[in-house]
Amino acid sequence: MDGVRLPGKYTHRAALAEVRSRDNAFVWVGMHAPDEGQMQDVAATFGLHELMVEDAVHAHERPKLERYDDVMFLVLRTVVYVPHESVATASEIVETGEIMVFVGPDFVVTVRHGDHSELASVRKSLEQNPERLAMGPFAVLHAITDHVVDSYLSVIQLVEQDVDSMEELVFNPRNTVAVEHIYLLKREIVELRRSVTPLGLPLLQLTQPAGGLVPKEIRRYFRDVRDHHTIVAERISEYDEVLSSLVDAALAKIAVQQNTDMRKISAWVAIAAVPTGVAGIYGMNFENMPELGYKYGYQSILFLIASVCVGLFFLFRRNNWL
Repeated sequence: MDGVRLPGKYTHRAALAEVRSRDNAFVWVGMHAPDEGQMQDVAATFGLHELMVEDAVHAHERPKLERYDDVMFLVLRTVVYVPHESVATASEIVETGEIMVFVGPDFVVTVRHGDHSELASVRKSLEQNPERLAMGPFAVLHAITDHVVDSYLSVIQLVEQDVDSMEELVFNPRNTVAVEHIYLLKREIVELRRSVTPLGLPLLQLTQPAGGLVPKEIRRYFRDVRDHHTIVAERISEYDEVLSSLVDAALAKIAVQQNTDMRKISAWVAIAAVPTGVAGIYGMNFENMPELGYKYGYQSILFLIASVCVGLFFLFRRNNWL
């Protein structure tokens, strides 16, 4: 009440009854991965629409903002960076979760999915700022959204290091990078983009005066959140473009290596063809063949074969085929 948390423990029904008996008060109920029965109980207490309940239970929703009468429903995707020793050996780089926020005139209900989507730090920060908390339920909505977007900034800074590391590996002539590793990183970037980019439209809607639910002062704070989100979305797009270029570079590097290998194989085949050809000619067993009666014919042919092979070897070596 008035930005100060009331002492004591309440059920969600008792809490709602308590705040409705006071002025300038609201209740905040937090839930983690509730089942359908738990969600139906809360929905009946706070008057939540059945479509909201379905989304909250089954999760896996894209970021979106919906309004049901005087209740606003916001879906946020959370992301967390998964530590790993090397980007070339990692199986997962980012992990996602969800936070769903129901905001009414005198209540906030948050539903979290995922182990990393905690809001205890947000609640503690708000309790230390009574003036902000006194602005009502939409101050909580802003704090949660700001917390999620700030986590995006932290994640993309770490992901940027992985992109830079992959870039160094690809363009290092002494390293061989499997294209699959780049595709893995690109897949994680795509997952990050799917979690972050769609939030742009809901944030834009929260900064608009249309609808009249969000107070003017809170809309100003949402503009700052939207600016941070824009920065994140742009950087994710940049990472996606860089990785596409790295895929092309890696494929070109593989093609060059294959051409080099083929030249080496062709050079050795040409050298091996000399003794094979000579041996084939003198293995035809005709009676009248040159040098058959010559005393040093065998030694001469061996010397000729060796000379030609050595000459071809140095010729190919000079042309960088060997």
